[in-house]
Amino acid sequence: MHAQIVLFDGFDPLDVVAPFEVLYAGGTAAPGAVSVELVSAEGPREVVGGTGGLTLRATAALDPARPGLVLVPGASGRVGEPGEIPGDDTRDGRWRQDEFIPVLLGRTLETELPALLTAAMENPEVTVSAVCGGSLVLAMAGLLEGRHATTHHLGLDLLDATGAHAVTARVVDDGDLVTGAGVTSGLDLGLYLLEREVGPRIAHAVEELFAHERRGTVWRARGPRPAHF
Repeated sequence: MHAQIVLFDGFDPLDVVAPFEVLYAGGTAAPGAVSVELVSAEGPREVVGGTGGLTLRATAALDPARPGLVLVPGASGRVGEPGEIPGDDTRDGRWRQDEFIPVLLGRTLETELPALLTAAMENPEVTVSAVCGGSLVLAMAGLLEGRHATTHHLGLDLLDATGAHAVTARVVDDGDLVTGAGVTSGLDLGLYLLEREVGPRIAHAVEELFAHERRGTVWRARGPRPAHF
């Protein structure tokens, strides 16, 4: 499995680093089974994150034709007030450290990223994944209508408003779409993807290495619907 983790201006570093470390460790535990790289819509470049200006380097352009995994992180910035939507504060279009998170996420729509993600989701050999606000990037691009997904708890209403079926769960598996909730769920998401794509022995070995136990039940649309409590 080759994993492409997407960087964009203002990305949340933990959304990127947590799954990167997990997947990279999986490739170490099972040599040749997993490879991972940082990419951007624009190609190789330095990308400034939204937490303290932490900068990571994308080494390649996102390739939606490449089989494997594409993972989209959320953004790090100021939490928007209820009712704020992307585009409320575009200013000169440049990233600033004090931007509202919905603005940062919405600004990705002005790049080539939506078209690349559309192509990835149309590729039957690609699983698209997202952590936290990354689900909103997909949703605002019109890619999650009718799909089950999760995001940070503050963004669930917005996710639902886009036509997605928002699920309050740590990790949601909707087939070729796998999403994680709040930022630390990137660890759980990465471990689940290792279990699903490589096997539980490798996932367990990485879990032990990181001294982290996955939280919650992975939600899937299987089995009977629960009665209301």
